[in-house]
Amino acid sequence: MADQKMKGGTVSIMVLIFLVLSATFHGCFAAIGQVQPPRKRNTVVNGFGSSVFLTVSGNVYPLGYYSVTVGIGNPPKPFQLDIDTGSDLTWVQCDAPCTGCSLPRDQLYKPVKNNFLACKDPICAALHSKAHQCTNPNEKCGFQVDYADHGSVLGAMLSDNFPLRLVNNSLSSPLLAFGCGYRLQSRSPHPPTTAGVLGLGKSKASISSQLSGMRITKNVVGHCLSGQGGFLFLGADFVPKSGMTWTPMLQNSFDKHYSSGPAELLFGGKPTGVKGLDVIFDSGATYTYLTSKVYQTVLNLVRKDLSGKQLQDVKDKALPICWKGAKSFKSVTEARKYFNTFALSFNGASNTHLLLPPEAYLIVTELGNVCLGILNGTEAGLGTGNVIGDISLQNKLMIYDNENQRIGWASADCTRKLR
Repeated sequence: MADQKMKGGTVSIMVLIFLVLSATFHGCFAAIGQVQPPRKRNTVVNGFGSSVFLTVSGNVYPLGYYSVTVGIGNPPKPFQLDIDTGSDLTWVQCDAPCTGCSLPRDQLYKPVKNNFLACKDPICAALHSKAHQCTNPNEKCGFQVDYADHGSVLGAMLSDNFPLRLVNNSLSSPLLAFGCGYRLQSRSPHPPTTAGVLGLGKSKASISSQLSGMRITKNVVGHCLSGQGGFLFLGADFVPKSGMTWTPMLQNSFDKHYSSGPAELLFGGKPTGVKGLDVIFDSGATYTYLTSKVYQTVLNLVRKDLSGKQLQDVKDKALPICWKGAKSFKSVTEARKYFNTFALSFNGASNTHLLLPPEAYLIVTELGNVCLGILNGTEAGLGTGNVIGDISLQNKLMIYDNENQRIGWASADCTRKLR
């Protein structure tokens, strides 16, 4: 989400505002249970001996998101969660009871006695961007997530077992902290079909950081997305020894996000005059979002490059900028010949390029039109942020190596199974 989330192809930019809402939770959850005591986080389970591998389902269009199924509880209950490298909080729709949940009640997570997180828990502190203070250290840890489209989710933090089969074939069932969302408000005409979000960001509250803190896996996140799903892994087992392009992970501008820069934008291998871009890599964003000035430059370049070619502007509800050909397109492969390749050049190094061919910024809609999957992030409420979303991450092995503070990518067949 880049603390931004785009679900189902519609923009719903997430700005995380984590709060301790003790008075609300004492009233709402009093009948369910009390806050659990602080949990030990230094238990050595597998001594960094393995990784977690998960199959990903979804696509950029028409679905608009990618998800994995994880089990929570003992015995485990399966939940389908959007994968999101742009935010830290994992949360599920929660029967506490729930107002505004989009799933049937029997598919919601049911809190159990004594599994709520206390305000004094380090995970609760990690959720807050400002200094974390507790009126009462034992009060429940609450959260609120507000979306730019005025949707929101509110709930309480808790912990439960996440049964995992590691790639060394061992079993682990760590006690992980996540959010129990019990009040949801959606302004989208298509409520989410997933149960919540799998937060894979950089802070101590993310699932990958928690697993690393328990010495179950290395703090490495990787994904490979395609038009037919893909895969996700947590841990270092699948990091290639060679063939990856690496760039340093920024530590200041976007503290909790996977960001890098400064980058220069190229088009057709030539400079565009756009330099100094810091970008966020966000698997929770369907499309790529650029600031107004950069977006306008991109749009002008594409339109100029299309001059004299047999494409005409057309209105399509899927995206703002679309074209039609002499006949309907069946795939981006058919339309790609009309378009050129963008690239982001990092650190001024000629060999540190993130290539964005037409397949990385175009979709073909159900009407057979080809549309630009790069949007105006300023209009969407992103301010000065540049977000590289799923459309531009397809067909690439992306690795966020928190151990070595670097981000890497390589072209890959993401439909191929690694195991």
